[in-house]
Amino acid sequence: MEKVGRLLRSRLVDAIKDGVQNKSNTFLFTYSAISAAQFNDLRKDLKRAGADMFVSRNRLARLALQATGQEKLSDSLEGQTAFVWFDADAVAVSKLLADFSKKCEGFRIRGGVVDGSYLNQTDVDRLASLPSLKVLQAQLLQMMLAPMTRLASALNAKSRDLLSILKQLSEKKGGS
Repeated sequence: MEKVGRLLRSRLVDAIKDGVQNKSNTFLFTYSAISAAQFNDLRKDLKRAGADMFVSRNRLARLALQATGQEKLSDSLEGQTAFVWFDADAVAVSKLLADFSKKCEGFRIRGGVVDGSYLNQTDVDRLASLPSLKVLQAQLLQMMLAPMTRLASALNAKSRDLLSILKQLSEKKGGS
């Protein structure tokens, strides 16, 4: 019969493995001197963004990350550690974490994995500075529609000029 402590630790390691393997994106952060209210607010904001947060002991997290082949991520474990797992927009979640780190001095993003690629802290900060997915889609659509809009304006300009000339001629001859 297995001891309760070992069973609990193995379940925690399995939970970390499942989170890292089943979600396409993972961020890792450390925290200290953060109030419970701030931590709960962060958890709620992450939940609204489609992300889940999991607090873990470093030893168990290191075991789980090494078992899943995420050695680079396990190297950034220090202090009190928490994971953020999600399949949602990585830019939105990274912005949320970056904003929270500006508000709380004890909060620090350590790194992450986005679609299988390892990101260090500066990469996550750069990701947070990008526009959101919807803004990028709108910019792309605007660039695709710009040539057609200019063509339509050019075609309308000739008829508009002709109508303007006819109106001026009509007014000159005393018409209304």
